[in-house]
Amino acid sequence: MSGRTTTGVCPERTCVGCRERAAKTELLRIVKDGDACVPDPRGTLPGRGAYVHPALVCLDQAVRRRAFTRALRAQGALDTKALRRHVEQMTVAEQATR
Repeated sequence: MSGRTTTGVCPERTCVGCRERAAKTELLRIVKDGDACVPDPRGTLPGRGAYVHPALVCLDQAVRRRAFTRALRAQGALDTKALRRHVEQMTVAEQATR
């Protein structure tokens, strides 16, 4: 037995809110743009990224623990209003498809 598997490898990242590991496709990438955290759903924006589950619970935990400031290596507090609005829209859209 060679130890090789036939399944494809999926990259994993850690959610900065709940600290659970998940597939990269299940998480939302966040980047710093000036003094704000902005969502990067396509994963193509330049700069250092942090990952969070697209759920308000994880977002609130990350904000409360100041995880975005640490993960993105920012000097001061970051504005998360645009990020919150994006996650709320994703949640509403997901509930509408059910």
